[in-house]
Amino acid sequence: MPITFNNHLRQVILLGLIITLGIMLVTQLYIFLPGLLGGVTLFILTRKWYYTLTIKKKWRKGLTALMFILTSLIVIAIPVYFSVILISPKISSLVNNQQQVVRGLEVFSKKLQPYTGQELFTASNAQSIARKVSAYIPSFLNSTATVLTNLIMMFFLLYYLLYSGKQIEKYLDHIIPLKPENVDKLASETDIMIRANAVGIPIICLVQGVFAAIGYLIFGVSDWALWGFVTGVFAFFPLVGTMIIWVPLVIYLYSVDRNFTATGLMIYSIVVTGNVDYITRLGLMKKIGNVHPMITVLGVIVGLKLFGFMGLIFGPLLISYFIILVKIYMNEFATNASAPPS
Repeated sequence: MPITFNNHLRQVILLGLIITLGIMLVTQLYIFLPGLLGGVTLFILTRKWYYTLTIKKKWRKGLTALMFILTSLIVIAIPVYFSVILISPKISSLVNNQQQVVRGLEVFSKKLQPYTGQELFTASNAQSIARKVSAYIPSFLNSTATVLTNLIMMFFLLYYLLYSGKQIEKYLDHIIPLKPENVDKLASETDIMIRANAVGIPIICLVQGVFAAIGYLIFGVSDWALWGFVTGVFAFFPLVGTMIIWVPLVIYLYSVDRNFTATGLMIYSIVVTGNVDYITRLGLMKKIGNVHPMITVLGVIVGLKLFGFMGLIFGPLLISYFIILVKIYMNEFATNASAPPS
């Protein structure tokens, strides 16, 4: 009995130390969490190709890993950099010209007043809305200042995971306290969820952004390419995401008496931009992995708060991991608890 008690006590003390050190590490390395998640994500997306080249084709591991990093840099980092450079001046201009936005809201509100019976936007509440939006935008843009640091961390981790991937996977199989079948389930569902979120959702957003840009071009919206890009970014929010962009554009067009153009853009955005999301999801997500839109919505909300701009991708991944772990827990422990004693 004393030996058993001492073993339990040592186990509790050791577990407490592990948890304490884990919390300290997470707290101090929190700023690098998007980069760490990104490295793991890229590893899962590229591991099969890497193993094919290095194991079957006998390519050199280090040079192959560097080639994958260079490819990832071209595909991810360069578009992100130019996107920030492209959009930052326009948002800064919007922040510095709040009065023009306020006047547009007031004009639109007066046009709707005969139909609604009341003025939707007065000078006071329009200025209040403009101040709140302008206060949020700089903090959102400032969060992108950590993107470079996280990109370095992401590619450093990717190189290490690719070069030593087999050893790391064997080590994880050894230390993960789950049944072998649950470890396989965790790995397979993680692969499906990551491919659906990190590949499928950006493709859907790209499609919506392209179709939105086409609509803006057809109806003569200035800076149509920029607004198409912004619409694609907000398309991370299913159903209502694109409305965050095209509804204010329609309001602005009505406020400057471009009624025909505003009506046409509104119809196009509802019929085409709004429905291309559903059609793309139906065709693409079933091949990659069908992720419920609510996971995306909640994930983006959580991700933006935790990680800033990079949370658009990694937020849904966190929700997905939570669901996976709940399934694993139910399979690992609930089944054992409900089984009749032998």
